[in-house]
Amino acid sequence: MMNLKARGFTLIELVVVITILGILAAFAIPKFVALDQQARFATISGLGGSVKSAAALARSLSMAQGLASTGGVTMEGQAVTMLNFYPDATATGIAVAVTTNPADFTFTTAAGVATWTKVGALATCTVTYTAAAANGAPSVVVASPYTLC
Repeated sequence: MMNLKARGFTLIELVVVITILGILAAFAIPKFVALDQQARFATISGLGGSVKSAAALARSLSMAQGLASTGGVTMEGQAVTMLNFYPDATATGIAVAVTTNPADFTFTTAAGVATWTKVGALATCTVTYTAAAANGAPSVVVASPYTLC
Protein backbone atom coordinates (compact mmCIF):
# COMPACT_ATOMS: atom_id res chain seq x y z
CA MET A 1 0.00 0.00 0.00
CA MET A 2 1.01 3.55 -0.69
CA ASN A 3 1.38 5.84 2.22
CA LEU A 4 0.17 9.28 1.11
CA LYS A 5 0.98 12.17 3.35
CA ALA A 6 -1.00 15.39 3.04
CA ARG A 7 0.97 18.47 2.10
CA GLY A 8 0.17 22.19 2.33
CA PHE A 9 -1.29 24.54 4.90
CA THR A 10 -4.36 24.03 6.94
CA LEU A 11 -7.25 26.44 6.72
CA ILE A 12 -6.52 27.73 10.23
CA GLU A 13 -2.92 28.57 9.33
CA LEU A 14 -4.05 30.49 6.25
CA VAL A 15 -6.65 32.46 8.20
CA VAL A 16 -4.08 33.40 10.86
CA VAL A 17 -1.58 34.63 8.26
CA ILE A 18 -4.22 36.66 6.41
CA THR A 19 -5.39 38.20 9.69
CA ILE A 20 -1.86 39.21 10.65
CA LEU A 21 -1.27 40.75 7.20
CA GLY A 22 -4.55 42.66 7.49
CA ILE A 23 -3.59 44.09 10.88
CA LEU A 24 -0.16 45.14 9.61
CA ALA A 25 -1.71 46.78 6.54
CA ALA A 26 -4.18 48.69 8.70
CA PHE A 27 -1.30 50.37 10.54
CA ALA A 28 1.19 50.72 7.69
CA ILE A 29 -0.99 52.18 4.92
CA PRO A 30 -1.96 55.38 6.79
CA LYS A 31 1.73 56.05 7.47
CA PHE A 32 2.55 55.89 3.77
CA VAL A 33 -0.45 58.01 2.79
CA ALA A 34 0.75 60.85 5.04
CA LEU A 35 4.19 60.89 3.39
CA ASP A 36 3.05 63.07 0.48
CA GLN A 37 1.88 65.83 2.84
CA GLN A 38 5.14 65.62 4.78
CA ALA A 39 7.11 65.88 1.53
CA ARG A 40 5.17 68.98 0.42
CA PHE A 41 5.72 70.61 3.79
CA ALA A 42 9.43 69.77 3.73
CA THR A 43 9.69 71.36 0.28
CA ILE A 44 7.94 74.53 1.48
CA SER A 45 10.10 74.69 4.62
CA GLY A 46 13.24 74.27 2.50
CA LEU A 47 12.19 77.07 0.16
CA GLY A 48 11.40 79.29 3.13
CA GLY A 49 14.92 78.75 4.45
CA SER A 50 16.38 79.45 0.99
CA VAL A 51 14.47 82.72 0.73
CA LYS A 52 15.66 83.83 4.18
CA SER A 53 19.25 82.92 3.32
CA ALA A 54 19.13 84.69 -0.04
CA ALA A 55 17.74 87.86 1.54
CA ALA A 56 20.41 87.80 4.25
CA LEU A 57 23.18 87.18 1.71
CA ALA A 58 21.99 90.03 -0.51
CA ARG A 59 21.82 92.35 2.51
CA SER A 60 25.33 91.32 3.55
CA LEU A 61 26.66 91.95 0.05
CA SER A 62 25.07 95.40 -0.19
CA MET A 63 26.39 96.45 3.21
CA ALA A 64 29.87 95.01 2.60
CA GLN A 65 30.08 96.85 -0.71
CA GLY A 66 28.90 100.09 0.92
CA LEU A 67 25.96 100.49 -1.43
CA ALA A 68 23.00 102.78 -0.88
CA SER A 69 19.86 101.23 0.60
CA THR A 70 18.29 101.02 -2.87
CA GLY A 71 21.42 100.05 -4.79
CA GLY A 72 21.62 96.72 -6.56
CA VAL A 73 23.98 93.83 -5.91
CA THR A 74 25.21 91.09 -8.20
CA MET A 75 24.63 87.51 -7.11
CA GLU A 76 25.93 84.69 -9.32
CA GLY A 77 26.24 87.10 -12.23
CA GLN A 78 22.65 88.36 -11.92
CA ALA A 79 21.67 91.88 -10.84
CA VAL A 80 19.37 91.94 -7.80
CA THR A 81 17.36 95.10 -7.14
CA MET A 82 17.34 96.18 -3.52
CA LEU A 83 15.00 98.13 -1.25
CA ASN A 84 16.11 99.21 2.24
CA PHE A 85 19.18 96.94 2.03
CA TYR A 86 17.05 93.84 1.26
CA PRO A 87 15.99 92.44 -2.13
CA ASP A 88 12.72 93.96 -3.25
CA ALA A 89 9.68 91.73 -3.75
CA THR A 90 9.82 91.67 -7.55
CA ALA A 91 10.97 89.37 -10.32
CA THR A 92 14.25 91.35 -10.50
CA GLY A 93 14.74 91.30 -6.74
CA ILE A 94 14.15 88.29 -4.52
CA ALA A 95 13.22 86.04 -7.47
CA VAL A 96 16.73 86.50 -8.89
CA ALA A 97 18.36 85.97 -5.49
CA VAL A 98 16.46 82.71 -4.97
CA THR A 99 16.96 80.18 -7.72
CA THR A 100 14.05 77.74 -7.98
CA ASN A 101 13.02 75.19 -10.55
CA PRO A 102 10.02 76.64 -12.44
CA ALA A 103 8.52 73.15 -12.63
CA ASP A 104 8.32 73.05 -8.81
CA PHE A 105 7.00 76.52 -7.95
CA THR A 106 5.11 79.37 -9.56
CA PHE A 107 6.28 82.87 -8.67
CA THR A 108 3.92 85.84 -8.45
CA THR A 109 4.27 89.30 -7.02
CA ALA A 110 1.58 91.78 -6.00
CA ALA A 111 1.44 94.79 -3.69
CA GLY A 112 5.04 94.40 -2.51
CA VAL A 113 4.69 90.71 -1.61
CA ALA A 114 6.40 87.92 -3.54
CA THR A 115 4.73 84.51 -3.41
CA TRP A 116 5.94 81.05 -4.42
CA THR A 117 3.22 78.40 -4.74
CA LYS A 118 4.01 74.68 -4.91
CA VAL A 119 2.94 73.26 -8.27
CA GLY A 120 0.48 70.38 -7.90
CA ALA A 121 -0.28 71.13 -4.25
CA LEU A 122 -3.01 73.07 -2.47
CA ALA A 123 -3.15 76.80 -3.20
CA THR A 124 -2.32 77.40 0.47
CA CYS A 125 1.05 75.64 0.11
CA THR A 126 3.07 78.86 -0.26
CA VAL A 127 6.07 80.90 0.80
CA THR A 128 5.67 84.68 0.93
CA TYR A 129 8.37 87.35 1.06
CA THR A 130 7.77 90.95 2.06
CA ALA A 131 10.66 93.34 1.54
CA ALA A 132 11.86 95.55 4.37
CA ALA A 133 9.44 98.41 4.98
CA ALA A 134 12.15 100.86 6.12
CA ASN A 135 15.89 101.05 6.71
CA GLY A 136 16.74 98.92 9.71
CA ALA A 137 13.57 96.84 9.42
CA PRO A 138 13.96 93.21 8.37
CA SER A 139 12.29 91.49 5.47
CA VAL A 140 9.59 88.98 6.37
CA VAL A 141 9.45 85.40 5.09
CA VAL A 142 6.42 83.22 5.89
CA ALA A 143 6.09 79.55 4.93
CA SER A 144 2.61 78.08 5.06
CA PRO A 145 1.97 75.98 8.16
CA TYR A 146 2.00 72.20 7.99
CA THR A 147 -1.78 71.95 8.34
CA LEU A 148 -2.39 74.06 5.21
CA CYS A 149 0.07 72.35 2.91
